[in-house]
Amino acid sequence: MAGLWRKAPSPCIGVCKFRDAGHCVGCRMTRPEKKRFKRLEGKAKKRAFFVELSERLQQAGRYAYWARMYRRRCEKKDRPCPLDKLEGRG
Repeated sequence: MAGLWRKAPSPCIGVCKFRDAGHCVGCRMTRPEKKRFKRLEGKAKKRAFFVELSERLQQAGRYAYWARMYRRRCEKKDRPCPLDKLEGRG
């Protein structure tokens, strides 16, 4: 799984409706966070971003839906899914 974090697709799942206090209803990111993700470099920074976002999604009760859609996105892009590492699967 070399380059897992470097090649990780954006956590965006293509819903992009910022109705929840500036957070997207699909991925829970804000507009500035979506832009910031594109500029993140290094495993530690990307991993921390995913950890924080996963916690936010879990608190909102949206993690299961988002994780399913994000895994689908990783498959379509033929990239390893970083959620496997976060969830202890890989």
